[in-house]
Amino acid sequence: MATVVIFGGSGYIGTKLAEHLLNSQMVNIVLADIRPVKISDKRISYIGCDVRNSIDLSLFPAGEVSWIFNLAAVHREPGHEVHEYYQTNLKGAQNVCAFADAVGCNNILFSSSISVYGPTPAPTDELADKMPNTAYGISKLVSEYIHRDWLAARPERRLVIVRPGVVYGPGDPGNILRMVRAIKRGFFLLPVSGTIKKSYGYIYGLLESFDFVMGLPDRFAIYNYVEKETIPLAGMIAAINRAFGYSGKMIRIPISLLLLAARIVHFVSPNLNGIHPDRVKKVARPTHIVPGFLRDRGFNFSYDFESSLYDWLARSPGDFK
Repeated sequence: MATVVIFGGSGYIGTKLAEHLLNSQMVNIVLADIRPVKISDKRISYIGCDVRNSIDLSLFPAGEVSWIFNLAAVHREPGHEVHEYYQTNLKGAQNVCAFADAVGCNNILFSSSISVYGPTPAPTDELADKMPNTAYGISKLVSEYIHRDWLAARPERRLVIVRPGVVYGPGDPGNILRMVRAIKRGFFLLPVSGTIKKSYGYIYGLLESFDFVMGLPDRFAIYNYVEKETIPLAGMIAAINRAFGYSGKMIRIPISLLLLAARIVHFVSPNLNGIHPDRVKKVARPTHIVPGFLRDRGFNFSYDFESSLYDWLARSPGDFK
């Protein structure tokens, strides 16, 4: 039985990917991460692994490794010192590629980010210029080229690079769930108009895209994953109201007031990452990403934003209580 290794396997995408692989094929799965994770299936094993350091081959089971998924990264912005993004993301890419060399694995899927494009107020597909303006985005773009160097070394190798938007879904406490909870309370405060677009990707649609692109004959593929149509924030709020029977409204307030409030909260509770001045600024920046590769190859997008909410509610209703 083939083995799949997921670096960064204890994270949200990694754990969902492991469940997805078990449902779709017979494989042994190794979750390699610095953070332990609870495991409920004997076909999944956990290995403590810090990708910033050389990877100890003796920790891994012997046998063929059919695919490596490199999801390991420092990604929260803000939340880390600048050097941490480079230290983890660049060294991680180098060490994972060295591990693939050592075990003779010819297939890697690397999770990059739409941050490699920088600000994207206009529709942005994979052919757009790359102008990252954060340490995270820069480190991810350089990491892409580290993986591409690995690919170029041998003709039998395959590489898939995915650039996801904001990923959300069951069990994820991130931006979309915070929006749903705010609307449930009756209002959602924003420093921008409802016409701004923020690209997003539902976790199960993302995993379906993995299957689709890995099944293509391309030796190298690089693609964006967001839902096919990015609707504006006002449309997202309307969809949330319909899906959950809420009547919440978006309230626009000056960014100066939100920044002042965030600075006060951050001063009083600096470890409260959900409320941070940099996050307020990030909310005000549009991200309008287009999944051009998937669209052109005929990928069937199973979800739009509203249908993903119904699916989420059916799978994990407790998230919304």
